[in-house]
Amino acid sequence: MIATTPQPPYYAVIFTSTKTTTDEGYNEMADKMIALAAKQEGFLGVEAARNELGITVSYWKDVASIKKWKEVSEHKIAQEKGKSTWYKSFKTRIAKVERDYEFHKHK
Repeated sequence: MIATTPQPPYYAVIFTSTKTTTDEGYNEMADKMIALAAKQEGFLGVEAARNELGITVSYWKDVASIKKWKEVSEHKIAQEKGKSTWYKSFKTRIAKVERDYEFHKHK
């Protein structure tokens, strides 16, 4: 599903990853982190897709909200588990969204 976001500017955290062969607990933790992020001040929405390459984009009101989310204790635990067990590699990018465009096909 495409996230609903406000008029720019806002921020995007783009998390791109490749996984190890260990999946145990991964989906549950991913769902838990999305639910927890949704409760954080400044959270606007999230989009995710995974095949061999996983991409999760979360949207935030400002950089301060992103910094607070990074420090949430349960999120820190998930980050460590990701490094030790689930991820072969990952990269996080933070970008300011200055413009966005939409298209919806009407049936």
